[in-house]
Amino acid sequence: QVQLVESGGGLVQTGGSLRLSCAASGRTFSSYAMGWFRQAPGKEREFVAGIRWSGGSTYYADSVKGRFTLSRDNAKNTVYLQMNSLKPEDTAVYYCASRGYGSSWYGPYDYWGQGTQVTVSS
Repeated sequence: QVQLVESGGGLVQTGGSLRLSCAASGRTFSSYAMGWFRQAPGKEREFVAGIRWSGGSTYYADSVKGRFTLSRDNAKNTVYLQMNSLKPEDTAVYYCASRGYGSSWYGPYDYWGQGTQVTVSS
């Protein structure tokens, strides 16, 4: 199994920045790529961004493109989501997830973290 632990959430004003981290442990060799998802109250969970461990190619949802940046540190088995120019509509619980080879950016994912709250005040 792969264990995922997110950190870095918090409260920020509109236009501010936060950096989320997701540390993976366990059978990390089975992880082909990592994704970030978010879920706001009363809404369905949505894909935010993804990154491949090998090569570091990334993919972003249109709603965050140009504002969010994914990076990874393979030695630490950690991915980082840098979120800039935050808007109130970015408020949600953010989850990182791990998937194997063959699934798409939208899923299915095999392992999920516990989530971290991001709140953007207007």
